[in-house]
Amino acid sequence: MISKNTIDTVFETARVEEVIGDFVQLKRAGSNLKGLSPFSNEKSPSFMVSPVKQIWKDFSSGKGGNAVAFLMEHEHFSYPEAIRYLANKYNIEIEETEQTDEEKEQANEKESMYLVSDFAQKYFQDTMLNTDVGQAIGYSYFKERGFTTDTIKKFGLGYSPEVWDAFTKEALGKGYKQEYLEKTGFTILKEDGRHIDRFRGRVMFPIQSMSGRVLGFGGRILGNEKKAAKYLNSPESDIYHKSKVLYGIYHAKQEIAKKDNCYLVEGYTDVIQMYQAGIENVVASSGTALTPDQIRLINRLTKNITVLFDGDAAGLRASIRGIDLILEEGMNVKVCTFPEGEDPDSFAKNNTHEALVEYLDTNAKDFIQFKASLLVDEAKDDPVKKAGLIRDMVTSISKIPDRIQREIYIQECARIMDISEQVLTSTLAQLVQKDIADTSKKNKKEQRAKSMQPVPDEVNQPKENINIQDALERKIIEILLLYGGTEQDFEDVYIKYDEFGKEYEEVENKPYKVYERIYLNLQEDEIEFTNPVFKDLYTFIVNQYLASQELNVETFLNTLPQELQYVATDIYMQDEKYDLHEWEEKKQIPVKDKSKSISGYTNEHIIDLRWLLLGKLVQDLKQQVSPEVDNMEILISVNDYNTLINYLSRKINRIRSAFF
Repeated sequence: MISKNTIDTVFETARVEEVIGDFVQLKRAGSNLKGLSPFSNEKSPSFMVSPVKQIWKDFSSGKGGNAVAFLMEHEHFSYPEAIRYLANKYNIEIEETEQTDEEKEQANEKESMYLVSDFAQKYFQDTMLNTDVGQAIGYSYFKERGFTTDTIKKFGLGYSPEVWDAFTKEALGKGYKQEYLEKTGFTILKEDGRHIDRFRGRVMFPIQSMSGRVLGFGGRILGNEKKAAKYLNSPESDIYHKSKVLYGIYHAKQEIAKKDNCYLVEGYTDVIQMYQAGIENVVASSGTALTPDQIRLINRLTKNITVLFDGDAAGLRASIRGIDLILEEGMNVKVCTFPEGEDPDSFAKNNTHEALVEYLDTNAKDFIQFKASLLVDEAKDDPVKKAGLIRDMVTSISKIPDRIQREIYIQECARIMDISEQVLTSTLAQLVQKDIADTSKKNKKEQRAKSMQPVPDEVNQPKENINIQDALERKIIEILLLYGGTEQDFEDVYIKYDEFGKEYEEVENKPYKVYERIYLNLQEDEIEFTNPVFKDLYTFIVNQYLASQELNVETFLNTLPQELQYVATDIYMQDEKYDLHEWEEKKQIPVKDKSKSISGYTNEHIIDLRWLLLGKLVQDLKQQVSPEVDNMEILISVNDYNTLINYLSRKINRIRSAFF
């Protein structure tokens, strides 16, 4: 187990904006940072990070918390794994206590699969670097490809020996369960009951998540066996979904965000060779057709993609389909092709860093120019083929969500293809309309299919009313979190009598900390929260204030259970919505500053809660009235409570008129 001292050091050192910045491209929004949600597919930012409060909030999914909570949500880390990741990021030495057998057993299935994958990476690399057969076969192969030892270690490359069950035996001997060896795909169970290694006789490329976790592997065969696939990937599993990962993203993410551009290649060695040549903002689709999920992964870091193709014309035509997918995601795409017979791997290997950078800068073309240069030779003077080419280009333009960008590309296409803009605009309108119609048709079909399903009984039941008491309890928690330590003047009202016995009110202003005012009022009226989450959170907050007279957002959140942390983060970040949508800067809508009227705001919600509870008490008393007994005592109580309700009503109206 990780020691408390290490955990405290991690929390003190880690900066939420730096941690999240490794996964999401963040831009300044007032005092905060904003970006696209990493938890949903969206075009407009709804993800906010507060460097001051050291918390984040995703308004599209409702998730939020501190740096550790982000890693647990985004990377599916356990709490200890998140702490280890941050300790590694900030070079913090981890102090550990011995883990018991019971604690080891508590690791869930996914964590066990991650542990197996991590062990496999270490085993394959150790086999390659520290055994004679590994050095002779695996290491020599990578050296022939031009990879340095540092590069080999950085990318975790390795070798799986040409033995039926070498890895399986080693893993079982180290205590890893057969169940997880099979689920991760390292071990295959044969019909005769034997267990064999999936990747035997291959050099190994570990595929990592954006945070560096090993998700799966790609293995390249080195022999000439015709029946065996050249490349073999890990099968789909709970931790590896090939359509949702990009090879090299872990090493490339910071440079992608820094350079505001991502180079997209096809294979593992393309990525490694480019990286070694100094082009670090490069990833690969790992031999699969490019998918929307992979594009969205890049979209979190940059809006710009440069697709790198080799000089094979047939391969180019097959690959340009991915360009339309990139355009559909609202991203900017350029294309760069290498000379005939060259690919990113060979070109990077045979040229200096300066020559490579210059070539990429000079030869990267806009996708319209690229499509024209690729297909125009085929069309030549054939009007039919030329018309087909133009329609193909306009089809790509129709995928772009932004109307202004579409207009600019139509102008460019008209110039390149020597055709009137009016014709292209008309064709574009038809294609856009067709897309809208197709989408509408698809939605209607899905709705019809849904309508044919049995309607659950609860759908026909009346909707539950909004719980007003929950809303008021949440408001009081909000006031405590945001303004609890602030000192304000509050009105204390005393009931007095003059010399004739007539009742009157005497108002005296006294300074209180906001938390003191709330605590004393609720104690005096013996009010308890009914929502268990708010009740627990109220106890945490008040105890913190009573102990130290202040509440530090960052350290306080770290002490809360995850369920309470979500609620507290949501409250802390609600006002950040205004920065998210730039209400004051762009929409000229002034945002109300509640801090200027905290005392009135606090009193209003305390009285509202008392008013609500008194109303419930009156209703309960009225239900006790019976024609069979003397109800005088109950009726007197009802009258007294109604008098107090009327008093509170007048008081609320005075507060609202004075402060709002």
